[in-house]
Amino acid sequence: MRGLFRLGAALLLGAALPVWAQPVKVAGLSQPARILVDKWGVPHIYAASQDDAFFVQGFNAARDRLFQIDLWRRRGLGELSSVFGPAYVEQDRAARLFLYRGGMDPEWKAYGKDAQRTSARFVAGINAYIDYISRKPELLPFEFRQLRYLPAKWRPEDVVRIRSHGLTRNLTQEFARSRVVCRAGLAADAVRAKLSPSWTTRVPEGLDPCLPEDALEVFHLATDNVRFDRQSLQVARVANPSEETLEGSNNWVIAPSRTSTGRPILANDPHRAYGAPSLRYIVHLSAPGLDVIGAGEPALPGVSIGHNGKVAFGLTIMSIDQEDLYVYETNPANPNQYRYGGGWEDFRIVREKVEVRGAAARTVELRFTRHGPVIHQDAGTRRAFAVRTTWTAPGMAPYFGSIEYMQAQDFTQFRRAMRRWGAPTENQVYADTAGNIGWVAGGLAPVRPNWDGLMPVPGDGRYEWKGFLDGDKLPYVLNPKQGWFASANEMNLPSGYPYKEYKLGFEWPDNARARRIAQVLSKTPKASMEDMQRLQNDVVNLNARRLVALLKPLSSKDRATAAALRLLSSWDGEESARSAPAALYEVWWSRHLGNAFKAAVLSPAAASAMDAPHPTALLESLEKPEPRFGKDAVRKRNEVLLSSLAAAWTEMEAVQGPDPKRWQWGKLHFSFFVHPMAPILDNAGKAQVNVGPLPRGGSAYTVNVSSYHPDSFWQAHGPSFRMVLDVGNWDNSRAINTPGQSGDPSSPHYRDLAASWAEGKYFPLLYSRAAVQKAASQVIELVPAP
Repeated sequence: MRGLFRLGAALLLGAALPVWAQPVKVAGLSQPARILVDKWGVPHIYAASQDDAFFVQGFNAARDRLFQIDLWRRRGLGELSSVFGPAYVEQDRAARLFLYRGGMDPEWKAYGKDAQRTSARFVAGINAYIDYISRKPELLPFEFRQLRYLPAKWRPEDVVRIRSHGLTRNLTQEFARSRVVCRAGLAADAVRAKLSPSWTTRVPEGLDPCLPEDALEVFHLATDNVRFDRQSLQVARVANPSEETLEGSNNWVIAPSRTSTGRPILANDPHRAYGAPSLRYIVHLSAPGLDVIGAGEPALPGVSIGHNGKVAFGLTIMSIDQEDLYVYETNPANPNQYRYGGGWEDFRIVREKVEVRGAAARTVELRFTRHGPVIHQDAGTRRAFAVRTTWTAPGMAPYFGSIEYMQAQDFTQFRRAMRRWGAPTENQVYADTAGNIGWVAGGLAPVRPNWDGLMPVPGDGRYEWKGFLDGDKLPYVLNPKQGWFASANEMNLPSGYPYKEYKLGFEWPDNARARRIAQVLSKTPKASMEDMQRLQNDVVNLNARRLVALLKPLSSKDRATAAALRLLSSWDGEESARSAPAALYEVWWSRHLGNAFKAAVLSPAAASAMDAPHPTALLESLEKPEPRFGKDAVRKRNEVLLSSLAAAWTEMEAVQGPDPKRWQWGKLHFSFFVHPMAPILDNAGKAQVNVGPLPRGGSAYTVNVSSYHPDSFWQAHGPSFRMVLDVGNWDNSRAINTPGQSGDPSSPHYRDLAASWAEGKYFPLLYSRAAVQKAASQVIELVPAP
């Protein structure tokens, strides 16, 4: 078995890239098609029909990202054990709890016409590539050879039944709030989470908020990435920064009257966890009636962020609450029943066989209540816990709904498609070649008639969803008077929106990025493409400016404190990688200030019940200290600021030396793109599959988002894909993906974009056939097999 984990550079580099000198005969293709791969690794697919375009998209996705999409499928369907062995049985069981198990007819209809056909053609293309490499085994990606298994064939329903890769919310927040309430009461939770719009929640009647610490373990297992460790093939959990900072993405759109081009400009940089290869994949599909380019996820057909030659679109997450944790009393006489209404109701129990490599198949038991999958059952306290999530509804396959809106020809069609949008919940910005710009919110929103969704609720029938909010009732805007619209995950429900009635959600990320974008756009009367690229790479932290303003009137006789005050006194909050003040500030912010603040305003029990305080709650309490600090509030606030700042200075001296002129934020903070198999490879193998480290500026609260692990300053999350579209002059558009387009470490496109991305550079997102042909570096001809 140990030999399975040995991999040297020779093995990685031994897989030669196909030359594609001759046309490839492909069964399932109806007419000849062509893939032009440009010098940046973007495939431009030209087909004689839309059916063939989606077929070739699947073929090409497998060509560039076969191991990634095979792992995506196996993880989502709960089929990891069949190739990785018994250590994965529990993850397989967890994933199967969250599969879509409803009827496929309403599922396909939820995405509009031709959804099933589109999926079928896409997976047929994936399967055709798997057949192709079965005839050319030397082209099998190294991961399969290393782990000694073969890629699986796909079924059309695989694409949409998998739900656990998506982003829904707010299950973990409900659990975190209950933890605080259990230990310290509801009032203390205002430090952990800032509710917006203004809202006061309450503990639901009948709820014991003291939940088992491991109540969400199965949920986390179902939604975790697959990683390997050296000793055995098993899941390796990696701690992330707080959930709040992982909510990310920026988008904005500018009307022709406010651009230097006289055309709309649309910009988008969606944020997700980093890895190698990238989550995003840029592709161009061209066929009669379809000419769309942009980014999506490689295991899905179509494009979710981009343009179709007439309409442009880009997304960010909108915090609509799509999850609830239900708590049940189980029957002391029969643990297979839970209380509902006036009696006992049976759990629905499904038993499934899990194939296990190297061992006998295992039978796993999946339990469901009327609300959803059971993720924990405690015999001692006679309680069970289940997740009610919109995942179980038809039309909720993450991002799959983009196959409808990506073909919209005007705002009416685009909004009509977004009315049926399921997941993830989104702010979609819009622009078209007629000069219109707009915003449409989308997402399946549960109707909670008698509670707000902020805490778990008893599952006995008192807290039931009353269907879903009609998509027409979600907000939108067309051609805003200010000439631009932007979103950055902030609370952006319009003034007058009936949030108390609809209760879409009350937990939103801090608005520092949104404020910075608005600040720049409002002061830019004629925005250029270059201006928008600079804004996407902006590292000004407005929260840092607020804190520095609080420090300016302060002084200290302590050496470390006085030196820290001097260093920050003239800093403008720009967190460049070379900045010494940024290094001090981020060490202060992430390792010292929050803990000092919690210790000053909370009981020890409350402080230990939460991680970092919510940034908005922290800043508002420091700026207006009386409500939180009580008597002698300003003095206590200042003590928190100065003592924690001194501790940060001392740490910086220990880490980067006594001379602050030599300090740099980028010496602490770095991007590092890790391949999931890296932990089981030798050093030569790691060097081939990992990308970085790269010095990094910014933070969780800059437009150029760079959320990091506080223990290591390793960037965990941010924009891997960026796009700035010159709407109507499409060849002048710009994009970047990182570390590269390909998932094959031996490909020149595996890491070729990482340095440009780190430097804030872009490549042309070419669209016209003439421009694409001029920039093509590889031609792949596909012809139907006889």
